[in-house]
Amino acid sequence: MIIRIVRMHFTEAGVAEFLEIFNQNKEAIRHFPGCRHLELLKDATSPHIFTTLSHWQEAADLERYRTSDLFANVWRRVKPLFSGRTEAFSLEKFITV
Repeated sequence: MIIRIVRMHFTEAGVAEFLEIFNQNKEAIRHFPGCRHLELLKDATSPHIFTTLSHWQEAADLERYRTSDLFANVWRRVKPLFSGRTEAFSLEKFITV
């Protein structure tokens, strides 16, 4: 399983539009082949920072999503709303205690 974390910094004006875009597309992303989980997290101290956390069956599933029309259309709309650099990480579970 691949865990994908994407931390995004938005302009104050961009937050509402981002949330609208996320809500419009969350079900399509959740039902994309290989996606096992999707959630949106809000930073505890900054109302303009959001993080998506998604779980993918395999790295190839995540890559298919990242090269899909769905991703391209969402990213095209979200990218202009950023106030800073986006951070993205792909992780594998290593040790569970």
